[in-house]
Amino acid sequence: MRRSGSSETSDRFEYLQTLVTEFQDTDSEEAREQVLANLANFAYDPKNMDYLRELQVSDLFLDMLTEENENFVEFGMGGLCNLSMDPECRDIILQGGGISLVTNRLSSRREETVLSAITVLMNLKTPASRSQITDPAILQCMLRFSLSESPRLRNLAAVFLQDCCTQEQVAQAEQQMKGQQTAVGIPLPDD
Repeated sequence: MRRSGSSETSDRFEYLQTLVTEFQDTDSEEAREQVLANLANFAYDPKNMDYLRELQVSDLFLDMLTEENENFVEFGMGGLCNLSMDPECRDIILQGGGISLVTNRLSSRREETVLSAITVLMNLKTPASRSQITDPAILQCMLRFSLSESPRLRNLAAVFLQDCCTQEQVAQAEQQMKGQQTAVGIPLPDD
């Protein structure tokens, strides 16, 4: 027998609330990683957006970007990648300092984290945030990524440069890079 909509809705919210509480209350890193991965996966379903906003899960994901545990960072970034597609969540992430937190993780050695970070930045682009997202340091980083041996990283960086930047911005960043003897700044992640 199928549940009624309101009961299913209530159950969904309670389950997500239980996950958030479990994450906050447990001391086990492994359990926290698993809960965080589950929350990131639930952030993919638009049916969960209102609940995740109410539970302030975007703030939880943003907090994970400052953790030393690379799994926390990867799952937090993955969750932000999913949430940032929703305009209301995008605005919450922007208000929470998301651009700088995400940009700081472009230097991750984990390719999945970097791919998610690039996607989050593309999703966070609004008329108000565009100048931050197309900062010359970020563009130079994307230009370096566009030379990566990894097809996924190379292609996503190319999409970022094409979709988020003007040709003039890209040309200016390329010119600035020519003046540098070494590739200073953000390293390529390990494949």
